[in-house]
Amino acid sequence: MLETTIAAIRPPDEPAMTAARELQGRLTKPAGSLGALEELSVRLAGLAGHCPPPLPEPAAVAIFAGDHGVHAQGVTPWPQEVTAQMIGNFLAGGAVVNAFARQAGATVTVVDVGVATPLPVAAPNEEGVGAPPTRGAPRLVAANVRPGTRDLAVTAALTRDEARAAVETGIRVADELIDAGAGILLTGDMGIGNTTPAAALIAAFAGIDPAETTGRGTGVDDPTYARKVDVVRAALRRHAPDPADPLGVLAAVGGLEHAALAGLILGAAARRTPVLLDGVIAVAAALAAAALAPHAVAAMVAGHRSAEPGATVALRRLGLEPLIDLGLRLGEGTGALLALPVVTGAVRVLHEVATFDSAGVAEK
Repeated sequence: MLETTIAAIRPPDEPAMTAARELQGRLTKPAGSLGALEELSVRLAGLAGHCPPPLPEPAAVAIFAGDHGVHAQGVTPWPQEVTAQMIGNFLAGGAVVNAFARQAGATVTVVDVGVATPLPVAAPNEEGVGAPPTRGAPRLVAANVRPGTRDLAVTAALTRDEARAAVETGIRVADELIDAGAGILLTGDMGIGNTTPAAALIAAFAGIDPAETTGRGTGVDDPTYARKVDVVRAALRRHAPDPADPLGVLAAVGGLEHAALAGLILGAAARRTPVLLDGVIAVAAALAAAALAPHAVAAMVAGHRSAEPGATVALRRLGLEPLIDLGLRLGEGTGALLALPVVTGAVRVLHEVATFDSAGVAEK
């Protein structure tokens, strides 16, 4: 599945992008007056292969959840059980992501790809990959590859087979959501301690020191932050992951949710569907997706700039400019949901704004 998905990812369509640029130049506004929105509309036309591209709706948020063996190293003060507890909150509709999804009219799908503790939900709420999403209550997809990663400070976080299984879970979820009608996918994540493997992934793919990619996550104190940087640095020395082997990097220092998000991105790119990236977990996964299939970047839209320093490093590496910068560091998909109207607006301009000729407006 992974290889066939990668083979289906094609570069953006240049004639469609040229048509979008020419259309932008004929619309009733000064050329370039919509700034970054104009180039975004051009990129989305290139992804779709025609101009104007389809409106990016309806929206579907996929929250991948997993736990992390590196939690044992004291990189976060939050207990690991919070991952499962927050899944219960997502399914009950009580999290920030739920509030923003209701505002945006987006569906919410929570995927247990590697939660270590029992989930506080009844069995009827669980579905396997392949069950269609609904416009109503959030749903849970049971796709647990293993109950949390191993401790990356001690050994590889995953085997190659486990990393592949998580990536392919993400691909299947992307296919399922697009088959159900989603016009844009939004990345979400949940996993106590997951900014530590994110920092390791970004440092590995960017080839820089972990001090430049490691942040304070949920707001750790100075001693915990110093320990976190040391843990990431030591893990990279121990495993020496090769960025030319992205699946190996995910296995050595990644998380199950990072791998699944990489799969979601690849799946969306193969279907020429935009994927709106959230914060540092998503952009770490995006680096892995880009390493597996460089043309997958054409499907990526950076929703926001996370307060985590690694996010800026990763976005720069991907060549993406975030749409909003509000100092967010929550995750869940919240920043992507806030950026969604910007993406929709960029495309709606191509559909609905009159040209100078059609409106009878004189040009300069």
